[in-house]
Amino acid sequence: MNYDSDIGRSDDGWKLTTNIQPVIPIDLTEDWDLITRTIMPVISQDDIFPGKGSQFGLGDINMSLFFSPEEPTSGGVIWGVGPHLLLPTATENLLGAKKWCAGPGAIVVAPSGPWVMGFLANHIWSYAGDSDRPYVSNTFAQPFVTYTWPNAYTVSLQTETTYNWNTEKWSVPINAAVSKLVRWGKIPVSLQAGVGYWLESPKTGPEGFRFRLQANFVLPKSLF
Repeated sequence: MNYDSDIGRSDDGWKLTTNIQPVIPIDLTEDWDLITRTIMPVISQDDIFPGKGSQFGLGDINMSLFFSPEEPTSGGVIWGVGPHLLLPTATENLLGAKKWCAGPGAIVVAPSGPWVMGFLANHIWSYAGDSDRPYVSNTFAQPFVTYTWPNAYTVSLQTETTYNWNTEKWSVPINAAVSKLVRWGKIPVSLQAGVGYWLESPKTGPEGFRFRLQANFVLPKSLF
């Protein structure tokens, strides 16, 4: 759950986005896996668009498909490449782009003892959809670093930077979080709380601080 504020022409708007984000590895062959990463945003927002009041519903679904080697490299690096898709699933006009989009994506993760560093990136172009809506050409980049202590506490630092090539505008939040790994029965769960700050955003975009709550459920194959 991400809370952002000071949105809109008058900075009166706010948005609460709850991302339901399953990540599923699938064995393709003895040497290759397919990792699916789907983001289904449930959005509640108010006073973002002048005179339009509030909106609530499902936003556009983002889906990444990463083809990744079964085994890490000799240095322990895990990587994957594949298509990234944006599906116009928004249940209200003001919650999505109303465009079908696609492009390339990649991820690299490098563990080193208690440290994990990584980089996720994609670029999408719109190829179909509502002709009255703006053409989409966006680059997304997410470098991240985490450190985990023996007591299962983890601190992380990352940014979720987007560049809009049409408007030539950046959206750059930097996010810091602390998480703790616990168990609910047999299921490991990472509980996280974080705070961020918008270093750069478009004139009508969010400003100032942002807040995040997160729960990651890890479902071992043995449960099935």
